[in-house]
Amino acid sequence: MRAVLCRSHGSPDGLVTSEVASPSPADGEIRVRVGAAGVNFPDLLILEGKYQVRPPLPFVPGFEVAGTIMELGAGVTGRRVGERVMALTALGYGAFAEEAIARADEAVPVPEGVDDVTATALFTAYGTAYHALVDRGRLRAGETLVVLGATGGVGLAAVDLGLALGARVIAVARSEGKLALARDPAVRIRYRPGTLAEDIRTIAPDGADVCIDLLGGDAFDGMSRTMAWSGRLLVVGFTSGVVPKLPVNLALLKGYALVGVYWSRFVSREPAANARNFATLFALLRDGKIAPHVSGRYPLDRVPQALRDLASRRTAGKLVIAVSAPGEATL
Repeated sequence: MRAVLCRSHGSPDGLVTSEVASPSPADGEIRVRVGAAGVNFPDLLILEGKYQVRPPLPFVPGFEVAGTIMELGAGVTGRRVGERVMALTALGYGAFAEEAIARADEAVPVPEGVDDVTATALFTAYGTAYHALVDRGRLRAGETLVVLGATGGVGLAAVDLGLALGARVIAVARSEGKLALARDPAVRIRYRPGTLAEDIRTIAPDGADVCIDLLGGDAFDGMSRTMAWSGRLLVVGFTSGVVPKLPVNLALLKGYALVGVYWSRFVSREPAANARNFATLFALLRDGKIAPHVSGRYPLDRVPQALRDLASRRTAGKLVIAVSAPGEATL
């Protein structure tokens, strides 16, 4: 099979497409013919050797796939060869290839009418956003939701879901042009260091009931001072490159909660709950209440370009490697 290999840590420029042996599923695992694979920020960190997952060299990067089950490992029940699924790879890498390995109990079936590209655009981005807003943030209709980093895959998904759940959504990002992708009636704010708290309070004088933070850094600092009473400040990631610190007296005085969101750990610890979340997400997709935005589709041999585009922040929404995927969803 063809696969993209990382032979030394560094930039995406060092990746090469090569012929390698097909992987074999261990007990409880499945081998998937990859239709599409997602491109995500942690992929860049893994290439640089800066992520918590540090695979031995050489390795195949990428951790999110949608495709068709080719083979069942020993002990697998409730799955069948030919079934279409979306999943995280078993080791946290190995997705940028024609075949990949996933854990059978963590894979989520893909319904008829949803193609592999759409499934990949939905899986990590909307899975993370839904887990954050519903499971961890307890977002309710009528509440004010602030999305920090609203133009990436998870950010746009959070805007989309917040509106679908009946929240008042304030989308915050650095690029005014990319903010145009945030769906109406979301309020759009271009992030300016030092003025975020003032900008938020102009729109929501009482502050944010829920904030999902994908940026960290100065943006987190601003929101830590702009949460409403009994608010929930959700920590998802640090794409700014700066891990912030919280003066805990702010949480005490304003009575809000700082809540960690680690979706991939949730998938491994509570796969049945994750599957229930996706039953809801597929219903929202079917009813036209959410619409995953794919901003770039690349063939397998253009994985380096996809990762460079992600690193440069020239794109918004989800980037997908179309390994052997058909067209858009027909729901």
